[in-house]
Amino acid sequence: MGRNWRLVVRVPPAMYGASDPAAAERTAFRRAEKQYKLYKQTNLKGRQGPEGGGGDLSAVVDFHALLASDGELPTGIGRCDCAGFDRPVFCFLDRPGFYFIPGALATEEQCYWIRESLETFPQPPNRTNLTAIYGSISYLLIAAKNQKILVEVENPEVQERNEQNNCSRITQFKNFKFVEDSEIQKGEECMSTAATTLVRKLRWSTLGLQFDWSKRNYDVSLPHNKIPDPLASLAKKMASLAMPPGEEFKPEAAIVNYYGPSDMLGGHVDDMEIDWTKPITRDEVPTAMFLRSGDILMMAGEARECFHGVPRIFIDSDQQELSELNSRININI
Repeated sequence: MGRNWRLVVRVPPAMYGASDPAAAERTAFRRAEKQYKLYKQTNLKGRQGPEGGGGDLSAVVDFHALLASDGELPTGIGRCDCAGFDRPVFCFLDRPGFYFIPGALATEEQCYWIRESLETFPQPPNRTNLTAIYGSISYLLIAAKNQKILVEVENPEVQERNEQNNCSRITQFKNFKFVEDSEIQKGEECMSTAATTLVRKLRWSTLGLQFDWSKRNYDVSLPHNKIPDPLASLAKKMASLAMPPGEEFKPEAAIVNYYGPSDMLGGHVDDMEIDWTKPITRDEVPTAMFLRSGDILMMAGEARECFHGVPRIFIDSDQQELSELNSRININI
């Protein structure tokens, strides 16, 4: 599994930025995104060449290096003494509620969550970025392993009656199913996509309460399962860092992000702003840090108001912890 970065900036709630898109491009956060972003090189003929950009890593916080040095910590970074944690916990002293646990998950645990993220978490009733196009897709990874093809099929004709106009109409509803390549008739015109292609196109899946992206709120009317018990237990343990004594975190929703080598996640806040004409400012200079495989980052309290994003994924062989993998899976609860 490659390593990625996460940019973090504390955002004062009372400050607002300009709604002008050109002004947004000039913010400190946007400049930092561009600094570290991976760019495709384009030659004079318009063809894309090797990727480049983000070569200066000197300002990036590396918690693993701090852990290995066992020396004095840089200004602004502290270590928390947390009962029940066998791994060191770091924090930014001027960002209350921010915690970073390098190497929180052992390799075996990482492999378990990778399998769950690909086999279990995309299963209906959980929704993915593919749901809006293909509807509910079951056992996608198994279909990919078996080289199946997703094809569009027609359901039987359904007669619908409009009671107001006392008339009927025939409607054909589209559906999709996985088939063997040999089952597709030559010359037959139908929408078809290889299961392996769909796995590569998977970008997110949502667990627990389902989020309505258009309305920016949770739709409790949508079918959903509770957060799986092992994931809920992990979240409760990690969240105990920030919980008041005697209280327990109750996870109700999660989103899994799947990143390819050239993907990024733009800067955002995990909150629903009431007035979109006054977005929270990105004018503070953000802090860049390595987020390696097995690390856990938590933002609670004031840190929940931080803009954050993933401008770049690293997949170089000398920068990988699990050498056979070249993508990133982030589980956000």
